[in-house]
Amino acid sequence: MLKKDLRLSYDTRRKNVSEDFLQSSSLEIANSLLHLPIWHFNYFHLFMPIAQKREIDTSYILSILQGKDKNVIVPKVATKTLQHFLLTDATTFAISKWGVPEPKEGILVPTRQIDVVFVPLLAFDKLGNRVGYGKGFYDNFLAACRADVIKIGLSLFEAERTITDVAPHDIRLDYCVNPKRVYSFSEG
Repeated sequence: MLKKDLRLSYDTRRKNVSEDFLQSSSLEIANSLLHLPIWHFNYFHLFMPIAQKREIDTSYILSILQGKDKNVIVPKVATKTLQHFLLTDATTFAISKWGVPEPKEGILVPTRQIDVVFVPLLAFDKLGNRVGYGKGFYDNFLAACRADVIKIGLSLFEAERTITDVAPHDIRLDYCVNPKRVYSFSEG
Protein backbone atom coordinates (compact mmCIF):
# COMPACT_ATOMS: atom_id res chain seq x y z
CA MET A 1 0.00 0.00 0.00
CA LEU A 2 1.20 3.55 -0.68
CA LYS A 3 2.28 5.81 2.18
CA LYS A 4 -0.36 8.44 1.39
CA ASP A 5 -3.13 5.82 1.55
CA LEU A 6 -1.74 4.37 4.78
CA ARG A 7 -1.59 7.86 6.33
CA LEU A 8 -5.27 8.45 5.59
CA SER A 9 -6.35 4.99 6.73
CA TYR A 10 -4.37 4.92 9.98
CA ASP A 11 -5.13 8.51 10.88
CA THR A 12 -8.83 7.60 10.71
CA ARG A 13 -8.31 4.34 12.62
CA ARG A 14 -6.51 6.15 15.44
CA LYS A 15 -9.21 8.82 15.68
CA ASN A 16 -11.75 6.04 16.26
CA VAL A 17 -10.00 4.30 19.17
CA SER A 18 -11.51 4.76 22.60
CA GLU A 19 -9.59 6.37 25.45
CA ASP A 20 -9.71 3.04 27.31
CA PHE A 21 -8.18 1.22 24.35
CA LEU A 22 -5.50 3.90 23.95
CA GLN A 23 -4.52 3.76 27.63
CA SER A 24 -4.58 -0.03 27.97
CA SER A 25 -2.65 -0.42 24.69
CA SER A 26 -0.07 2.16 25.79
CA LEU A 27 0.45 0.25 29.05
CA GLU A 28 0.76 -3.10 27.22
CA ILE A 29 3.33 -1.61 24.86
CA ALA A 30 5.37 -0.21 27.75
CA ASN A 31 5.31 -3.58 29.53
CA SER A 32 6.41 -5.39 26.35
CA LEU A 33 9.41 -3.08 26.06
CA LEU A 34 10.73 -4.56 29.30
CA HIS A 35 11.53 -7.77 27.37
CA LEU A 36 13.75 -6.11 24.77
CA PRO A 37 17.57 -6.25 25.09
CA ILE A 38 17.92 -2.49 25.52
CA TRP A 39 18.14 -1.88 29.24
CA HIS A 40 21.94 -1.79 29.45
CA PHE A 41 21.91 1.46 27.43
CA ASN A 42 21.80 4.92 29.04
CA TYR A 43 20.40 7.50 26.57
CA PHE A 44 16.79 6.96 25.47
CA HIS A 45 15.01 9.33 23.07
CA LEU A 46 11.27 9.49 23.79
CA PHE A 47 8.65 11.43 21.85
CA MET A 48 5.93 13.30 23.70
CA PRO A 49 2.53 12.31 22.25
CA ILE A 50 0.26 14.57 20.25
CA ALA A 51 -2.98 14.16 22.21
CA GLN A 52 -5.33 15.20 19.40
CA LYS A 53 -3.66 12.66 17.05
CA ARG A 54 -4.33 9.87 19.57
CA GLU A 55 -0.67 8.92 19.73
CA ILE A 56 0.49 6.30 22.20
CA ASP A 57 0.67 7.63 25.74
CA THR A 58 4.42 7.50 26.39
CA SER A 59 4.06 8.41 30.07
CA TYR A 60 4.17 4.69 30.93
CA ILE A 61 7.50 4.33 29.10
CA LEU A 62 8.76 7.48 30.78
CA SER A 63 7.96 5.98 34.19
CA ILE A 64 9.93 2.84 33.33
CA LEU A 65 12.91 4.87 32.10
CA GLN A 66 12.91 7.07 35.19
CA GLY A 67 12.54 4.02 37.43
CA LYS A 68 15.61 2.51 35.78
CA ASP A 69 17.49 5.81 36.19
CA LYS A 70 18.00 6.27 32.44
CA ASN A 71 18.78 9.55 30.69
CA VAL A 72 15.63 10.56 28.81
CA ILE A 73 16.00 12.79 25.77
CA VAL A 74 12.96 14.65 24.36
CA PRO A 75 12.73 16.34 20.95
CA LYS A 76 11.91 19.85 19.85
CA VAL A 77 11.36 20.94 16.25
CA ALA A 78 13.88 23.49 15.00
CA THR A 79 13.03 24.48 11.41
CA LYS A 80 13.41 21.19 9.45
CA THR A 81 15.33 19.26 12.09
CA LEU A 82 14.91 18.08 15.65
CA GLN A 83 16.86 19.31 18.65
CA HIS A 84 17.26 16.93 21.57
CA PHE A 85 17.05 17.94 25.22
CA LEU A 86 17.82 16.05 28.41
CA LEU A 87 14.64 15.71 30.46
CA THR A 88 15.24 16.96 34.00
CA ASP A 89 13.06 17.96 36.94
CA ALA A 90 13.41 21.55 35.72
CA THR A 91 12.19 20.87 32.16
CA THR A 92 9.06 22.77 31.24
CA PHE A 93 6.99 22.13 28.12
CA ALA A 94 5.03 24.22 25.64
CA ILE A 95 2.68 22.93 22.97
CA SER A 96 4.02 23.53 19.44
CA LYS A 97 1.92 24.59 16.47
CA TRP A 98 1.58 20.87 15.60
CA GLY A 99 0.27 20.03 19.08
CA VAL A 100 3.53 18.45 20.25
CA PRO A 101 4.62 19.01 23.84
CA GLU A 102 8.18 20.33 23.48
CA PRO A 103 10.79 21.42 26.01
CA LYS A 104 11.06 25.21 26.22
CA GLU A 105 14.80 25.05 26.88
CA GLY A 106 17.33 22.84 28.56
CA ILE A 107 20.50 20.84 28.12
CA LEU A 108 21.11 19.94 24.48
CA VAL A 109 22.24 16.36 23.86
CA PRO A 110 24.24 15.48 20.72
CA THR A 111 22.39 13.11 18.40
CA ARG A 112 25.30 10.69 18.37
CA GLN A 113 25.04 10.23 22.14
CA ILE A 114 21.57 8.65 21.85
CA ASP A 115 21.45 4.84 22.19
CA VAL A 116 17.75 4.02 21.74
CA VAL A 117 15.01 5.93 19.89
CA PHE A 118 11.30 5.32 20.41
CA VAL A 119 9.82 6.27 17.05
CA PRO A 120 6.29 7.58 16.50
CA LEU A 121 4.46 6.25 13.46
CA LEU A 122 1.09 5.84 11.82
CA ALA A 123 1.76 2.45 10.20
CA PHE A 124 4.59 -0.02 9.59
CA ASP A 125 5.18 -3.13 7.52
CA LYS A 126 6.61 -6.59 8.17
CA LEU A 127 10.03 -5.45 6.94
CA GLY A 128 10.36 -2.64 9.48
CA ASN A 129 9.49 0.25 7.19
CA ARG A 130 7.35 2.96 8.77
CA VAL A 131 4.94 5.66 7.73
CA GLY A 132 4.96 8.89 9.72
CA TYR A 133 3.23 12.16 9.04
CA GLY A 134 5.41 12.84 5.99
CA LYS A 135 7.40 15.83 7.25
CA GLY A 136 10.71 13.91 7.36
CA PHE A 137 11.73 14.94 10.89
CA TYR A 138 12.40 11.40 12.09
CA ASP A 139 14.02 10.23 8.84
CA ASN A 140 16.47 13.14 9.06
CA PHE A 141 17.03 12.55 12.77
CA LEU A 142 17.58 8.80 12.41
CA ALA A 143 19.98 9.39 9.50
CA ALA A 144 22.10 11.58 11.81
CA CYS A 145 22.19 8.95 14.59
CA ARG A 146 24.97 6.42 15.04
CA ALA A 147 24.63 3.36 12.82
CA ASP A 148 24.08 1.18 15.89
CA VAL A 149 21.26 3.25 17.43
CA ILE A 150 18.28 1.03 18.22
CA LYS A 151 15.07 2.23 16.56
CA ILE A 152 11.82 1.05 18.16
CA GLY A 153 8.49 1.91 16.58
CA LEU A 154 5.38 2.11 18.76
CA SER A 155 2.04 1.23 17.17
CA LEU A 156 -1.53 0.59 18.22
CA PHE A 157 -2.03 -1.69 15.22
CA GLU A 158 -0.61 -4.75 13.45
CA ALA A 159 1.95 -4.61 10.63
CA GLU A 160 0.93 -4.09 7.03
CA ARG A 161 2.24 -6.69 4.60
CA THR A 162 4.28 -4.12 2.69
CA ILE A 163 4.68 -0.40 2.12
CA THR A 164 5.10 -0.17 -1.65
CA ASP A 165 6.75 3.24 -2.02
CA VAL A 166 9.69 2.99 0.40
CA ALA A 167 12.33 5.56 -0.55
CA PRO A 168 16.12 5.13 -0.34
CA HIS A 169 16.29 7.70 2.49
CA ASP A 170 13.69 5.86 4.61
CA ILE A 171 15.27 4.22 7.65
CA ARG A 172 13.99 0.86 8.83
CA LEU A 173 13.11 0.10 12.41
CA ASP A 174 14.90 -2.53 14.48
CA TYR A 175 11.72 -3.34 16.41
CA CYS A 176 8.09 -2.33 16.49
CA VAL A 177 5.92 -2.96 19.51
CA ASN A 178 2.14 -3.04 19.51
CA PRO A 179 -0.24 -4.15 22.27
CA LYS A 180 -0.12 -7.81 21.16
CA ARG A 181 3.35 -8.40 19.78
CA VAL A 182 6.98 -7.37 19.45
CA TYR A 183 8.23 -7.39 15.85
CA SER A 184 11.96 -7.78 15.33
CA PHE A 185 13.48 -6.67 12.03
CA SER A 186 17.14 -7.46 12.67
CA GLU A 187 18.97 -8.75 9.65
CA GLY A 188 21.06 -11.21 11.65
